[in-house]
Amino acid sequence: MQTVEEYISHLAVPQRVVALRLQELIDEALPEAAVRIWHGHPVWMAVDVPVAGFKAYPRYVSLLLWGGKQVSDPSGRLEASVGSTDLASVKVASVEEIDDDLFRDWLVQTAALT
Repeated sequence: MQTVEEYISHLAVPQRVVALRLQELIDEALPEAAVRIWHGHPVWMAVDVPVAGFKAYPRYVSLLLWGGKQVSDPSGRLEASVGSTDLASVKVASVEEIDDDLFRDWLVQTAALT
């Protein structure tokens, strides 16, 4: 079974840098969550319920927030997922696009929903 570290190590450098920062932020905000590869990408779970994760694409990494549609987002950056009742995400092409305080707030809000 692939680990999160192995998943990240196979990414191109721009996505790897973004994924490493997202991993740090999620680990910080969700210290009690169990992380595993779920449906092919890293997901942090609370009692087998997905809370947050990320998925790499050729030009960006998506931060995934289950329950994200219920999160307060004054920035307007979160995009509601079509076909999912609660999933919202944000596409991150470079580490400079990560607003640590904003992303932490989203993660804390999402964790509180579980």
